[in-house]
Order: sequence, then structure tokens, then C-alpha cells
Amino acid sequence: MNQEQPIIVGLDIGTTKIAAIAGRKNEYGKLEILGFGRANSNGVKHGQVLNIDETIKAIQMALDNCYASNPNLEISEVYVGIAGHHIKSLQTRGDIVRQNTDEEITRREIDQLVADQYKTYIPAGDQIIDVIPQEFTVDNFQNIPNPIGYGGVKVGANFHIITGDKNAIRNINRAVEKSSLHTKDLVLQPLASAAAVMGQEDLEAGVAIVDIGGGTTDLAVFYEGILKHTAVIPFGGENITNDIKTGLGVLKTQAEQMKVQFGSALSNEAKANAYITIPGLRGMPAKEISVKNLANIIQARMSEIMDFVTYHLKQVGLDNRMLNGGVVMTGGGSQLRHLIQLTEYITGLNARIGYPTEHLAAGHIEELAKPTYATCIGLILKGYSDYEHNRKEFENQYRKVEVPDNLRKAETQSVNHQATATEEQLHHERVRNRKGVKDFWGKFKDGIIDLFKEEEDHQL
Repeated sequence: MNQEQPIIVGLDIGTTKIAAIAGRKNEYGKLEILGFGRANSNGVKHGQVLNIDETIKAIQMALDNCYASNPNLEISEVYVGIAGHHIKSLQTRGDIVRQNTDEEITRREIDQLVADQYKTYIPAGDQIIDVIPQEFTVDNFQNIPNPIGYGGVKVGANFHIITGDKNAIRNINRAVEKSSLHTKDLVLQPLASAAAVMGQEDLEAGVAIVDIGGGTTDLAVFYEGILKHTAVIPFGGENITNDIKTGLGVLKTQAEQMKVQFGSALSNEAKANAYITIPGLRGMPAKEISVKNLANIIQARMSEIMDFVTYHLKQVGLDNRMLNGGVVMTGGGSQLRHLIQLTEYITGLNARIGYPTEHLAAGHIEELAKPTYATCIGLILKGYSDYEHNRKEFENQYRKVEVPDNLRKAETQSVNHQATATEEQLHHERVRNRKGVKDFWGKFKDGIIDLFKEEEDHQL
């Protein structure tokens, strides 16, 4: 394992479970899981932290279980997923006129352009969670995925801005801080899930990620490698469980068990003459539940969720003709039997289940390959994406360093020797000396890149 890589921890605060996973990339750019813990979640409803004390208890239990799996771990900061009804998104446009038009566009200028979007006007009570650049423009050139290295006067971009309710964000941060942790970043859950189950070719083809969680279903739509739309649908697996509980008159625990063991998203696929026997309460007679009725209840709610997905795809003009990658379902709720068939029928798109195995190193715990943990694994990948970005910043700083003292002396001497030379010759001499420096830093950079090698297509 590559000891130079940092250990990054994802914390998924969900409606039904809280999961903490610690991971580090190996030399092949795959995630080695170093620790894993989960706990049942009680203080969260529809993706929002409502009871901070209950949530803290659950976070601490998940952390304790994570430490139990690897006592050598030290966890102080985490990447946290965020979802909930309060999440909204909007599109904006930003431009900057460059000062040094003779030089190439740098990472710093792009970062400034993104930072400026955090000043966008949003309704009182909301807060910007993330600003995601879509396509860039440089002067008259459109649809540039990455403008660094281009030359031009004006650089701009379209942005996808994700906002959330200040109080909801404060509650998450408070619960994390009171668990003696620091929130390194808040990440929209469907974007984390997309990072875990997608490759670059999926994003290029056009794909809708549908993350069916306990309290909400999160949607992220990509087209030509660009995030086009995000939405939070206010229904999830817990709604299905409650529907079963009410519709069949059983306890919530029994409803959950029936959904997982016997549930189907297509009533046509359920056997008409199959029954489930539920023990009666306190001497009451046992109940016979029809598997067909159970499937009818599940299908009604899942159809509603998929109708919302179809509505959102039409809203952004990316319906069944545009998304060649189809629908990728992930999250705990995606494990329902016959859900793929129902999704294809309602959306008119190809569908598949997204597993987070693509980025996991061989030999991981089988449990972690389930769609349930896609968000948490995606949070670690998001952490690595930030880390890579900052490392490149570090390298760029070094590249911009002027000639070091030991080499500067050599340059000065060469200039003195050629005091009578023309301006052009002096210029060539400086370039040659600086080239030596560049080679030195180039080798230094290559050494670092060898240590931190990562496949490009794992970055979003």
C-alpha cells in the first residue's frame, strides 16, 4: 500500500443508517478500505438532522465500529454527504476579464472565477453548498472543458450552484463537531454516489444517477461529461416501508423485513397464490399477507419516484433520446427485485444497478460492494479529488519559483561574461538556464506523480 497517500474518511449521515468508511488509494489508484463502521440512524428524517443528540450517538457508534475494525486509525476530519428536501439548484454565468493577457490561463484564475460565484444572490435562509463549473468559454471559443493553458482576454463559464437551508446545514455541522470531528467538506449525496459508481465513459455517454436512500431519492444528470441537473425527490425506502405498514396493518419492523425478503417492484412478477405468514400480536391470530398485495404497494410508490425522475429529465431536455448511458440506480432502495424492469418501463431508458466496486481495490469486504455504501465511498473519492487539486496547486507554486540561488549565481556569471552580447543572445542564455531549472522541477514533479499516480478517468 502507498503510505504516502492520506487516509480520507467519508461519513454518510442517512435516514436509516450512518456509515463511516476510511480509505486510502493504492499505487494503482484503487481504494484500499482501512476501516468501516455503521450504526442505525434515529435522529434523521428525510435526509435532515432533526434530533442532534440521537444523531451524535449514532455517529459515535459508527466511529466506534470503525475503530473496532482497525484500532490503528485516527479520525479527526470527515467528508460528509448532504441531502434533504431543502436542497435546491440553480444555473448562473460568470466571467472575468484577465489582467495578464500575454500569459496562459492558470488554475488560480479558474479558482477565482469559481470563488466569485459564492457571491451569487440566493434567498435569505439558504446557503451555497457547492459551485460546479460546467462548460467554459475563452473569448469566442465555446464549450471548453478545461481552459487552463489557453490564452485569451475574457474567460467565463456556466455554473451549477447547489444550495441548502442554513439551519439544516448547521445541524449537520453541529452533530459532526459534537462528535469531536471536523467537517472537511459537505458533498451533495448524488454527486458522491455518481463518483463511486461511474466511469468517465458513462458521464460522456449521458447518464442519470438515481440514488434511492431511506428518506430521499437523489438525482444527478450528466451529459457530455458535464453535470446538467441535480434534484432531491422527497421519497425513499422508508416511505415504501410505511406504505406497507399502513396498507397491510403490520409493524414497521415486519414491513421492512417483508420488503427486503419478499418485496418486488412489479406486481405482475409476484406469484398470485403466494402468502407470507406474520405472527399475531399478544395472542392474536397469525396474519396471512398476499405477496401480490405487497408488490402492488411497492410498485405504486416506486412508480411515483420514477415519474419524478422522468419529469426532471424532461425539464432539462434530456429525455430518452439523449442519455445513452441510461439510468443507473444505486443506494439501499435500488436492491428491490424487478426494479430495473419497472424503471425501464417508466423512463423509456436502459437501466442498471450501480455498484461502487469500480474504484475499490481487490480483497475489499463484500458488504462494501453493495449500492448502500456508494455515497460513503464516493465521499472518499471526492476527498481525493480535492487532495489532487491541491497537490497540483502545490506543484504549480514550485513551477513558478524563480531561479534558485545556486543557479542564479551561474546565470549572473553568464550574463557578466556576455556583457557585450546582444539583447537577443542574453535572452537565449536566460532561457537555457531556466530550462535547466524546469528540468529539475520536472523531475521533482515526475517523482511526486509516480508516488500519487491516479487514473484520470476516476476524476469527475
